[in-house]
Amino acid sequence: MTVRETIRRSFVAGLILVAPLVVTLYVFRFLINWTLQFVNPFVRGVGLAQYTANVEVVAQGLAIVIITVAIVVLGFLTQLSVGRQLFGNVGRLINVVPLVSTIYGSVRQVADSLVERKTSYESVVLAEYPREDVYMIGFVTGESPHAVTDFVGQDVYNVFIPNSPNPTAGRLVLLPDTQVHEIDMSVRRGMRLVVTTGMGDKREQASLPPLENVPK
Repeated sequence: MTVRETIRRSFVAGLILVAPLVVTLYVFRFLINWTLQFVNPFVRGVGLAQYTANVEVVAQGLAIVIITVAIVVLGFLTQLSVGRQLFGNVGRLINVVPLVSTIYGSVRQVADSLVERKTSYESVVLAEYPREDVYMIGFVTGESPHAVTDFVGQDVYNVFIPNSPNPTAGRLVLLPDTQVHEIDMSVRRGMRLVVTTGMGDKREQASLPPLENVPK
């Protein structure tokens, strides 16, 4: 092996070792900066720095603790009948605002799908999209209007195909029954599969059939 080949292989091996660490640190830094966008205004608004001897890092940590506790308290209240009624009214109020209701409803539906078994999605399907023999994870939201089924000449389903790893965005496709294949998978499992780009929780075994066994 020549010196040049040795250097090349060593460089590739080192790059493979270092690259994941660099990407991880970059993502971690991005998440910290994104979090501070919400934390810093809270620190300034409440004046937490004066309680931490003007040490900003300590004030930011205290703010994160306070926000976390507040979220836990809100979550606890939503499990009570009074809390469900109160926050239900807030949700209904938000739903009357056209653009806000669309964003809020999409994010809320995805969040419910990740943590709850009961969602507005009817089932998880394999959708032949954008062409035959190419399958994407989709969620049936209901049957299409009669005008659509009359035009196609068979049953048509409204299928939401989310983007991965951001399932709050995606597209609605109207697919005939022959291009929609229901599979034995929970909506929560399907949504986690999308969010994790296929690297879902191994503790929940998905019943996704091998491609050669998918009905055509």
